[in-house]
This record gives sequence, structure tokens and C-alpha cells, in this order.
Amino acid sequence: MTPYTNMIIIPSLIMGPLLTISSNHWILAWTGLEISTLAVIPLMAQQHHPRAIEAAIKYFLIQAAASTLILFSSITNAWTLGQWDIMQMSNTVSCTILTTALAIKLGLAPFHFWLPEVLQGTTTMMAMILTTWQKLAPLSLLVMTAQSLNTPLLLMLGLTSTIIGGWGGLNQTQLRKIMAFSSIAHLGWMITILTLSIKLMLITFYIYIIMTMTMFTMMKLLETNKISTTMMSWTKLPTMNTMMMLTLMSLAGLPPLTGFMPKWLILQELTKQNMIIIATMLALSSLLSLFFYLRISYYSTITLPPNPINFSKQWRHKINQKPYLAMLTTLSITLMPITPALMTTT
Repeated sequence: MTPYTNMIIIPSLIMGPLLTISSNHWILAWTGLEISTLAVIPLMAQQHHPRAIEAAIKYFLIQAAASTLILFSSITNAWTLGQWDIMQMSNTVSCTILTTALAIKLGLAPFHFWLPEVLQGTTTMMAMILTTWQKLAPLSLLVMTAQSLNTPLLLMLGLTSTIIGGWGGLNQTQLRKIMAFSSIAHLGWMITILTLSIKLMLITFYIYIIMTMTMFTMMKLLETNKISTTMMSWTKLPTMNTMMMLTLMSLAGLPPLTGFMPKWLILQELTKQNMIIIATMLALSSLLSLFFYLRISYYSTITLPPNPINFSKQWRHKINQKPYLAMLTTLSITLMPITPALMTTT
């Protein structure tokens, strides 16, 4: 891709979600979503590989359909109320359509089928962008309209996503697909707590971004795309291999790592609101996710590869230093002590 093309695509990719976040008018928010989508597609298709082209087409069709539903929802609301303010969503039909459209954009279950396939067809860095930066605009619209949306529908989407995200990742061997189901499960936790505490949802989202960026960066540096190749990652960078195991445990939500903090706070808030059944179902569904995180950690740190392997050993080699990775790894593992400060703010 030429530098002139990058000068157009990269600023558009940055400005699209920012335009959606900062807008109060539905047309401006929809424009930001479209700019973000159209900027991502050339980056996904630049590999000139059939799988990458297929992933770009799938992503375009899904996002275009969801954006159409958002536009239809805003038009319906404006038709009945006579205004385009995002914060004023009073029409029940419009709220239901908007919730469905944002669930499709985020990849929430049962609208999640496109996310693992799209992530598998792209590069590791593009998968990181799709699971972090591209979630920002739809989640911001959910936050701005949270008071008007249907609470039982959001709770159903959240519970379904946590269960499907854990269940779907059990039988996967490709790391990008596993991270896709991990994203679905974490988004389920966020959508569930959105009905009670927006601040707690934002904290969960920030921690999810940190842990996901750390994991995808390590996958890129270790050149691991599936579970079988993680068995040889210890020969390349032993220290990073250990940090990857800790990051996986943090994604699983094991104490005393960072990932335990948002799940602990969410379960505590649900218990305070006498939502015991939902809290129990969330805690049990996280055990499903814990299984495939443990499986990756087991393969990468404990087991040794069998003697008759069909790929050559890749011994330690010098790589480009990534200073930001040390900071991301530290944040992904050691933020648990700041929980009391966060509890006072929520």
C-alpha cells in the first residue's frame, strides 16, 4: 500500500470512532461508523489472499447491514419525536432495533458468527484492531443510549455472549479464533454490567483492551497462530513465553492478576442488586473460558513437543525491541492493588 493511501486510511481509521464518540446527532454518529468501516476494509484486503478478501467482504456486509439498521432506528425515532439527539431515544421499536444493530456490530451472541471467521482471515495486528479499536464506537453509542435501551434484552445478550464465548472456544485450535471467542465472552460481561453501572463497564473495557493488545502483540512477536506452534515458543523468547502465560491467566480472571478485578467488581455489583442467578451464570460461564486459556498455557509452558515433529525448531533469535510491550504486560498483570481506588469511584 502506497504512503499516499496510508495518509488517507490511517487518519480515517482514527477519526471515525472519535467522530461517533463526540457527536450528539445520529447522522454524524452514523457517518463516523461508516468512515471507520471503510478505512478498515482496505487494510484487511491488502494481503491479496483469498482468505483476506473473504474476511474483508464478510466484514463489509455485516457492518453495512448493522449501520443500515442504526440509520433506520434513528430515522424511526426522529419520525415519532421530531429530533435527532442520540440521548433522546424514546421509541420502543427504535431502541430494540438499535440494540440489535449494535450487537451485530460488536459481535455479541447470537450475532457473533462473523467475528471468528473474519479474525481468522486477517493478520494478527488487524485482528487486534478489530477486537479493540473497532469496538469503541458501538460501545460508546450503547453507553450514550443505555438509559433508553431494553434492560432484559441487554441482560439476555450479555448472558448469551458469555456462555457462547466460553463454549465456542473449547474446540478451537487457532489462536485468533480463540481470541475472537474471548472477545465475545468479555463483551458479554460488559453488556451485562452496562445496565447497572456505566463506570464499571468502562473500567472493564479499558482492562480488556490492555490485556487483548498484550496478547496479540505477543502472538505477533512469537509468530504463533495455532496451539500446536505455541509448544515451540519457549525456544524463541522464554521470558515472553512466561509473560504470555500470565496474560492468559489474567484474561481468564484468576486472582491476583488484573483480569480478576473487573469480574470481581461485576459479580459484587450484581450481588448487591439481588441478581444472584445472573451472577452465578456469569461465574460458571467464565469456567468455560478458563479451560481454553489453561490449555494454551499448558501447551506453551509445561509440555515439551514430541520427538517426531513436522516443523523445524526455531531457536532464540534477536527481534526488534518493543518498549511498549513491557508496559502493556505490567498493566495486564499487576493492576489488582488499585481495586480499592476504583471501587470508590464506582
